[in-house]
Amino acid sequence: MTKPLIELCVEGIDGFLAAQAAGADRVELCASLMEGGLTPSLATIRAAVKAARIPVHVIVRPRGGDFLYSEAEFETMVEDIRALRSEGVSGVVIGCLTPDGRIDEARTKTLVDTARPMSVTCHRAFDMTADAREALEALIRCGVDRVLTCGQRDTALEGMAILKSAVEQAAGRIVVMGCGALDASNIRRVRDGAGLAELHFAALKTVPSGMAFRNPHVGMGGTEKDREYQLTLTDEDAVRATIAAAKS
Repeated sequence: MTKPLIELCVEGIDGFLAAQAAGADRVELCASLMEGGLTPSLATIRAAVKAARIPVHVIVRPRGGDFLYSEAEFETMVEDIRALRSEGVSGVVIGCLTPDGRIDEARTKTLVDTARPMSVTCHRAFDMTADAREALEALIRCGVDRVLTCGQRDTALEGMAILKSAVEQAAGRIVVMGCGALDASNIRRVRDGAGLAELHFAALKTVPSGMAFRNPHVGMGGTEKDREYQLTLTDEDAVRATIAAAKS
C-alpha cells in the first residue's frame, strides 16, 4: 500500500515550523483555530513560504461562523487568493455554501479559476452540506482538487461510512482527504477503513502563558479569562507519532 500523504493543520508561523520539523508532507496554514481556522496575516504567510521545504496551503476564510458569505466578504476572498498566488503559496483552502446547504458552484468556480495554477481544497464546509453525494459532484464540476472531510460527523471514526463512500464515488476525480480527531491510536484504522490516500489532523497541546503579571479585572473579547493565559501549540511529538502510525 502506498503511504498516505499527511497534511498538518497549524496556527501561525510557530505551528508551521513545528509541523515541518516533525515530518508533515504539507501544511494548511491558519489563524484562530479556536474558530475553526481563519486567513492568517500576510507576514505570517510570507514567513512560512520563505521557510518552507513542503507545500504551504492557506485557508481563505474571512470570519468564523457559517460559510454563507456576503458579497463584500466574497470579494475579499477573491482578493486574498490573488495575493496568495503572487506570494508563491502552493494552494488555497476554500468553501462557500448556499442557504439550503449546497455547494455554491458559481462562487466556488470563481475562486478555483482565480487560484490557478495553485491547488484548491474545499474545507469542511463540505461537512455542512445537506447531501454529501451531491456536494461531491458539485466540487468535481467546479474543478476542485481535493475535499477535506470527516464524513459529516464529529470524528472520522463516526463518519467512516461516508468517508468510504466518498472515496468510492470520487473514483480518482477528486482527492478525498480524511480528518476528524485523528491521532496515533486511530489513524491507521481510518486510513484502511475508508481507503484514504491523504489524511489531515492538528496535533495541539495547551501550555501556560509565560506572562508573570495577569490582570484579573479585564478580559479580551469573548473568551474565558483563563484562556488568555494559555497558548495552543503544535505538539511535535504527537505529530511524529501520528505520522509514524499513518505510514506504518
